[in-house]
Amino acid sequence: MANEFPFEISPMFEGERVRKDDMFVELAGPKSRGFELVRAATLEEVEDGNFTLIGPDISLMQEGSRHPYAMIYRIAGKLVETDLEAIVERRNHDFQNYIQGYMHLNQRYDMWVRINKDAIKKGLTSFEQVAKATMMLFKNELPFIEKIDATYITDPDEIEKRRVDAIKIYEARDARTRGLHDEDVDVFYGCTLCQSFAPTNVCVVTPDRISLCGAINWFDGRAAAKVDPEGPQFAIPKGEIIDAVSGEYSGVNDKAVALSGGEYSRIKIHSFFEYPHTSCGCFEVVGFYIPEVDGIGWVDRDFTGMAPNGLAFSTMAGQTGGGKQIIGFLGVGVNYFRSPKFIQADGGWNRVIWMPKNLKEKIKADIPPELVDKIPTDDEVTDLKTLKDYLEKNQHPIIQRWVKEVAAPETVSPMESPSTAEPAWSMLAPTMTMPVGMPIMPMGEGGGMKLTFKNAKINIERIVFKNKEK
Repeated sequence: MANEFPFEISPMFEGERVRKDDMFVELAGPKSRGFELVRAATLEEVEDGNFTLIGPDISLMQEGSRHPYAMIYRIAGKLVETDLEAIVERRNHDFQNYIQGYMHLNQRYDMWVRINKDAIKKGLTSFEQVAKATMMLFKNELPFIEKIDATYITDPDEIEKRRVDAIKIYEARDARTRGLHDEDVDVFYGCTLCQSFAPTNVCVVTPDRISLCGAINWFDGRAAAKVDPEGPQFAIPKGEIIDAVSGEYSGVNDKAVALSGGEYSRIKIHSFFEYPHTSCGCFEVVGFYIPEVDGIGWVDRDFTGMAPNGLAFSTMAGQTGGGKQIIGFLGVGVNYFRSPKFIQADGGWNRVIWMPKNLKEKIKADIPPELVDKIPTDDEVTDLKTLKDYLEKNQHPIIQRWVKEVAAPETVSPMESPSTAEPAWSMLAPTMTMPVGMPIMPMGEGGGMKLTFKNAKINIERIVFKNKEK
């Protein structure tokens, strides 16, 4: 292996990060375009080990440059079936991170790659080297793959043309679970593929909740557990129903303890605030609580601006990820918005008060019709003041959670500016039971301190906002 490739290949490199200063080239990611796709084929259609490149190779790229990037694999074998496409596709993230100096993040159309300068110096000059190593790992680790070939693309026009078809394939996969629900099955599926980056994360995939990365649905998990029972996707018996609304099951809790090393002991699959699902880092969307309006906003990776709370996706993703249960932030897959159980323990769609325009357009058909015009985007709202005004003007259901001040107004001193008086509104905040050892992350930029409450239950009757006295 050492003689065949100019880089080391080992699971020990899975958590390796390529920082901007160490990067030779960036491929796809948030500032470019790309995708990765696996397709099942017949044994006759695939020439085993064949590699095709469309576009410039690594040797023709300039240091510090950014390029679009797509990877398409065709797999064949007697046991290969369409249900396995998404599972094999997701393992691309796993295997490519075995390559020293090559960082692979995310999945599908969010895929993001960086190559380290040191890898280039050691002789990584072609995508063929990467593809050959990846195909070797696929066949070694997934014996049901008898033949595999690869097409890598860096030509922008070719990527745009093929990306349209790839997205249609992703959407068709996601649509399969629409008629199946959590109560219809006895087994859920887990995925620990992201534990190299988030050691305590256990992704629970149910008919009503797709994986955080958006790449694995319940059918995909079933297919993966069947052909590779010792792999990163596995069955989780539901066990007893503890709370059907929040989605808490004894079997899921048992698995959470075992696979998180005791980091947490309970998961409520459809709750935002109490024992929420852990967040890895590959999630497609981050949900964030805005206490000023007692609502939840959502922001996806494609949004490069600031949310009304003054934070960018990257900042909130940093606070959310790592495999922790964080009150106030939650990572999800886009298809979870289409679930009838979408955060149903905390108000569902009636609690959603903001999202970027592009994300809203993507899921518009799945938003309750009566709420479509009541949920603002970055076109209408850019800060907390305009957010509150928009929600009140459009009679969003969230305002029913607010409590108007009915007491007589206080006498304002002649020396006190009217702007420093208490606002005429406040709102109820949720009552949250804090799981043992659960960290509370700040709702602003990093820094300061982190408080960890042990065995605490915090009840907040109301939050009143006052302007700071000068």
